[in-house]
Amino acid sequence: MTETASVWESSATAAEIAAWLKPKRSVVVVTHGKPDGDALGSSLALVRALNIAAGGSAAGFSGVASRAEAWYAGPMPGWWKAVALDSKCRHFDEHHAPPSSVEPDAVVIVDTGSWSQLLDYRPWIDHQHERTALVDHHLSGNAEVSPRRLIETTAAAACEIMAGLCGRLLGVGSPADLPREVAEPLYLGLATDTGWFRHSNVTPAVMRLAADLLEAGVDHERLIETVEFRDRPGRLRLLSRALGSLELLDDDRIAVMALGEKDFEKAGAHPGDSGGFLDIVKTVETVRVGVLLTELKTPDGVVTKISMRSKGGAGFVDVNVVAQSLGGGGHAQAAGARMVGVRLADAKATVVNALQAALDGADA
Repeated sequence: MTETASVWESSATAAEIAAWLKPKRSVVVVTHGKPDGDALGSSLALVRALNIAAGGSAAGFSGVASRAEAWYAGPMPGWWKAVALDSKCRHFDEHHAPPSSVEPDAVVIVDTGSWSQLLDYRPWIDHQHERTALVDHHLSGNAEVSPRRLIETTAAAACEIMAGLCGRLLGVGSPADLPREVAEPLYLGLATDTGWFRHSNVTPAVMRLAADLLEAGVDHERLIETVEFRDRPGRLRLLSRALGSLELLDDDRIAVMALGEKDFEKAGAHPGDSGGFLDIVKTVETVRVGVLLTELKTPDGVVTKISMRSKGGAGFVDVNVVAQSLGGGGHAQAAGARMVGVRLADAKATVVNALQAALDGADA
C-alpha cells in the first residue's frame, strides 16, 4: 500500500467518487462480516445503481453477466436472499474464502472502514488498495484501508450517504426519482439502522429521505414483514437463553447477557439470530447500557464478540469510546468489539469495568 493516512475523515466527495466509478467496467462491493440491514442495503443499492447506469437491469445484463457484484462474509440474516433477489452476490464462510484471483477495476467498501471487520478480505483488499473507495458513517476506522474515503459520521446510516452517490451515478436529482430497485435497499438500511425510525439518530434529513424513497415506490409494509416477521423458532429459544443469562449490574444501570456456542446449538439458532436482543433490555427504565457477549470458536481459536447499546439523555455513555478501548468501534450509542483469545467470563469482567468507569465519569 502507498497510503499511510491516519486521520479518519473524508478524502473525496460523492461527486468525485461517482466520477471515478462511472468508467469502471467491473466493480466488487464489500462490507463488514455478519452484515446487517445497512450493510446489505448500501451494498445492494450501489450494485444495482452501477448495473442500471451501464444500461443493464438491477441484476446486471443477459445471462450471468454483471458490471457489479456484492461480496458478503460470515453469518447472514435469514431474510437476506428475499432482499437481494437476483442481484449478483457471493457469500463466503470458513469453507469458502474470497477468490484472490479476482481483479476488478474498482472495489468499494461500504458501512465499515475497520480492519477488524474486514479480516476475511484484508489480504485481497491490500492488493487492490489503489483501486479502492470507501463509504461509511461510523465514528472511527482505519484510514489506510482506502485512499478514497467518503465519511459522514453524522449520517444515521451508510444508506443515507449512498442515496446521494446512487443519485449521481444515475443522473437523478432527487431520491424520489431513483428506480424502485435501488430505493428499496436504501430504505432498508435507513430503517434498520434507526430501529424503524425509533432511535435517537432520526433527524429531519432521515425522514425527508425516507419520504422520498417511499415516493420512489418502496413498499414499507412488505419490507418490514420481510425483515422483521421472519423469525425462526430457534431465535425465540436463543432469546430465552439470553434473557436467562441476564444480569443487572451497577445499580441496574448495566444489563449484560451472555451466549456461548452451546446456547446456539441447544436453541437450534445461528449467530445472526441474536440481532435486536439489546433493544429489549434497553426498555428497562434504569438501564443505561446493554451488553451482549457471544463466545464462539473459530479456526483461529475462541473469540468473544461484544455488542453494546446505550441510551441518550442524562448519564449518557459513549459506547464507541468504550469499544475503541477494546479494539473495536462503531457509533456513540451502538458499538462493538471482538476479543480474540479471550473467554467469555474474562471479556465480561473487562467490559463491565470499562462501562462502570464510563458511567462514573458521566455522573461526575
